[in-house]
Amino acid sequence: MSGPLELAGTVAAALAAIAPLELAANLFTAVAIVLAGRNNVHTWWTGVVGCALFGLLFAQNRLYADVALQIFFVVTSLVGWWKWLRGREGEPLPVTHAGMAGMLWIVPLGVGATAAYGAMLHHFTNAYAPFPDSAVLVFSIIGQVLMMQRRVENWSFWLLVNTIATPLYFSRGLHLTAVLYAGFWINALVSWRSWHRLAAPSSLESIRP
Repeated sequence: MSGPLELAGTVAAALAAIAPLELAANLFTAVAIVLAGRNNVHTWWTGVVGCALFGLLFAQNRLYADVALQIFFVVTSLVGWWKWLRGREGEPLPVTHAGMAGMLWIVPLGVGATAAYGAMLHHFTNAYAPFPDSAVLVFSIIGQVLMMQRRVENWSFWLLVNTIATPLYFSRGLHLTAVLYAGFWINALVSWRSWHRLAAPSSLESIRP
């Protein structure tokens, strides 16, 4: 059995093998995701930094749909930051539900957009795994838009995204990122339950910044 010192040495060696860019991107993104699950407005600026770093990382690994996604995240994070603070007639936006009618058209739209964008990447680029990569892109956009509006259902889409992204990033040798996204899956599940409570009419926390 390995002793504590040997185990610590193994972990240190593994971390040393990871590119500084990947480490920094994961650090800021992890902080942003945890803060989002806690309905904390500081999720947005930490997310901007993490997404910018991930954009560079994914470009190096030919995950072009993910590069486009990070650019989208940077822009929408700035908008989301404002909406959470002032989106309710100058007051903090409350946590609410998206409604069944909206979900019935959002899901088919997401599937169709995934197929179309994946086909484009497959035919016109050298993208790795164009269809899974496109699914991460499309359903992340949906999740982000719902999160900007402080809708509870955003977490269901992050669960789907993290389910696809974890093996995708592992297959590209982005092992730390894959492990982090597995952690994001757990965080999304916990956050979904937490936001359900925040959306209750009696919850005062749902309107706090």
